Amino acid sequence: MKQYGTAAQHTSREDENITDLLLGRVASHPSIPVFERRDDDGAFVPMSGQEFLDEVRAVAKGLMASGMQVGDAVAILARTSYEWTLVDWATWWIGGVPVPIYETSSPSQIQWIASNSGVRFAIVEQARHREDMESVRGELPALEQIGVLEDGILDVLKERGAKVTDEELEARRTSQSLSDVATIIYTSGTTGRPKGVELTHGNFVDTTRSAVTLLGDIVLPPGSRMLMFLPLAHVFARLLTVLAVSHPATTAFTPDTKNLLPDLEAFRPTFLLAVPRVFEKVYNGAEAKAVAGGKGKIFAMAAETAIAWSRAKMAGSVPVTLRLRHALFDRLVYSTLRNAMGGQVSWAVSGGAPLGERLAHFFRGIGVTILEGYGLTETTAPVAVNMPWDVKPGTVGPPLPGSAVAIADSGEILVKGVMVFKGYHDNPEATAEALQDGWFHTGDLGSLDEEGSLSITGRTKELIVTAGGKNVSPAPLEDVLRSHPLISQCMVVGDQKPFVAAVLTLDEEMLPTWLRNNGLPEMTVAEAAKDERIHAELQTAVDRANQTVSRAESIRVFEVIDTDFTEENGYLTPSLKLKRNIVVKDFSEVIEGIYSRPRA
Repeated sequence: MKQYGTAAQHTSREDENITDLLLGRVASHPSIPVFERRDDDGAFVPMSGQEFLDEVRAVAKGLMASGMQVGDAVAILARTSYEWTLVDWATWWIGGVPVPIYETSSPSQIQWIASNSGVRFAIVEQARHREDMESVRGELPALEQIGVLEDGILDVLKERGAKVTDEELEARRTSQSLSDVATIIYTSGTTGRPKGVELTHGNFVDTTRSAVTLLGDIVLPPGSRMLMFLPLAHVFARLLTVLAVSHPATTAFTPDTKNLLPDLEAFRPTFLLAVPRVFEKVYNGAEAKAVAGGKGKIFAMAAETAIAWSRAKMAGSVPVTLRLRHALFDRLVYSTLRNAMGGQVSWAVSGGAPLGERLAHFFRGIGVTILEGYGLTETTAPVAVNMPWDVKPGTVGPPLPGSAVAIADSGEILVKGVMVFKGYHDNPEATAEALQDGWFHTGDLGSLDEEGSLSITGRTKELIVTAGGKNVSPAPLEDVLRSHPLISQCMVVGDQKPFVAAVLTLDEEMLPTWLRNNGLPEMTVAEAAKDERIHAELQTAVDRANQTVSRAESIRVFEVIDTDFTEENGYLTPSLKLKRNIVVKDFSEVIEGIYSRPRA
């Protein structure tokens, strides 16, 4: 079994907890705002660490006055916002256990998470969230109170807690240690009912300090700015927000990605946290805009130059002619792209799915280095991340200090270290299956190079075995296909079938622009799904994807459907993972049609 790991570079005291990170930040960097919040005119207004600390304590006292006890679960059901983070920290301050629920969750999903975790108190954003929770309240015996943010619950809590003393609050704050459960985060449920992942205070404290020690001075130096737009119910966004609160960085929030570009321009972040789909949209949108403006050839040359420059940089030497061409395109193209992201972004972290080597080289070439990382809910987000001084596109870098990664004989990735979870809530069988001999069995497949960098090749539960016995990991093919501007989602199929095929959906947002740029008439998604010219273009995307795998693994046939796979219709999780079992069930006729049609 091949493995690689590094020792921790810091030691935390056992009596510490997450709240000590904020106290340390306020003491060490009082002059750097911890947040910037929109005022009534839409301008970003700084908030000091002390101001945030005062708000946290006031809301925490209100939770105490409401009857919350140490270890009680508090559900947070809201979009990404400052208020979300405020409730999170206030709950930690009284020794409570925040339980995030995606604001898009259905009543049945809310019911399962709230009942399994034993939620006593819930903070929700809007009246509709309260109605969803009330609709299943009869199945939530532990639930006592529901507070609504837009109805002013935070002000109510501050008033309610006015008589709680500072000494009583401090006793609560210090009641928790590194080994105590800090939160229960439910998995996305791609293969069944979500499991409640118990993450400890130590998981957050040690993982945060490990990441800051390794990357902080370069990627997040004092005064860095981060715009958070990913769902805070996801462990990736949650950990980075905790990290930014503990480190001298400033964070702003935007709940709606439709406003992302103007918010980037207004806030001007230096650091971005995103999933690959966001970077794909940025690239595809820039390309489409260039083509529409008659500058498609210039953009194509600029893109190839950026990629070539990044590859040469990685190899250790950039030829003079390439440097000159790169400098020219920096003035003509790259600066415009950076300005679209606020003009100050130089670093980004991507996770949740493979980024794709070409996209990683492109962004590095335009001056925004994306550090691709890897992790799961069970690992408090990061297991490994590319190092700023040794970026290796196509890998997710080496494991963070204080952790180790091993590759089992089956190819499965195993992890141990400071970030690995305590266990699944009220599910000892699943815990015993996942945690064996000191290693967490991730269910992902990968490999380690000689320098310890990890590459992800697929998931064990998604592995396709064709009728001919060929093992095929769908993820690499799907990642390449989704990078095409016409393709929104795709699912590679072929388990126990004679060949590999794919079901593709069209990107409704990009379709009109692509049609105009290619001199084609307007058409609906349903019309485009049947159009021979669209199919011809999609065939080029499939051919490109097939170049990355062997012939036995290549896609022989694809089918275009006019229904997209989205979170709203239940085919994607909130973290944009495909619910393969549901897609296979609901589109069984489409899949069977692929294999029953005559083939030339």
